[in-house]
Amino acid sequence: MKKAVLLLLLLTPLALTAQRITPEEYIQAYKDIAMREMRDHKIPASITLAQGLLESGAGNSALAREAKNHFGIKCHKSWDGDTYIMDDDEKNECFRKYKNAEESYRDHSLFLATRGRYSALFELEITDYRGWAKGLKAAGYATNPKYAQLLIDRIDLYDLTKYDQIALGLMTDDNQMPDIDPEDELLELAYSPEKRSVFELVDMTATKRFIYENNGVRFVFAKEGETPESLAKEFGLKYDRFCEYNLLKHPDEMVFHSGDVVYLAKLKNLNWKAKKYTVQEGETLRDIALRFAVKPNKILKKNGLKEGDRISKGQKLWLR
Repeated sequence: MKKAVLLLLLLTPLALTAQRITPEEYIQAYKDIAMREMRDHKIPASITLAQGLLESGAGNSALAREAKNHFGIKCHKSWDGDTYIMDDDEKNECFRKYKNAEESYRDHSLFLATRGRYSALFELEITDYRGWAKGLKAAGYATNPKYAQLLIDRIDLYDLTKYDQIALGLMTDDNQMPDIDPEDELLELAYSPEKRSVFELVDMTATKRFIYENNGVRFVFAKEGETPESLAKEFGLKYDRFCEYNLLKHPDEMVFHSGDVVYLAKLKNLNWKAKKYTVQEGETLRDIALRFAVKPNKILKKNGLKEGDRISKGQKLWLR
């Protein structure tokens, strides 16, 4: 009997060690959930995976194994679900307990998306993982002064940004560009490196139509022959609102050409990324407003102009 107990004690540490998973195995297990959360809640998959790796010890911590809590989220006053008590910064702290890891990932997304102190993160480009890492630390997600760098190090080490690209439809899981129909001008334009470098690709519809942002305003590239009516209907927008967004005075006569920028929301007051702009030959105020996603009246006001004033080639305009 004593020999059996001794043998059990000797084998137990080996059994526990064999059950540990590696960071690579963790990433493979949860990458699809992280990418889905990115599409649903606009949180970079790379950030979610890096936080999961760090907070849960790649799924090996007691909190992750016993409470399925992969992000170290404490109970807080609003939590009415199951709880798990353990020592952390203080003794006997209350942590949220989930039925499974997927539930933990979803709650993590909602936790960031619904709390005001994290709202500034959603103003960042969705591929700016360094900005997100630093923003999480600045907003108080963790007390470790090196928290941001710890996230960045994991993203770089395990090449987690590729999952951002896959979630955005820019890459497949085997690191290849998705197959595209060579006759589909919209997809060719969307995959153009020049376009990706100028605009931020932020979403993709169920029909694989890519949605970009310019000055924080969402837009799509039109296909040849599309009309204001057809596009307003496709995106569930009121026709008058759609025409207002795109500064259309005679929309019934309008037909878009392939590659035209079509906005899905109101133009902004200013464009903080734009420098002082030199008017090109033939450009109108509308052209410039649509190019920088800035309301025409704001351009006029910023430059001391009145409605009806003409602009000319070589003229300098402030846009921010």
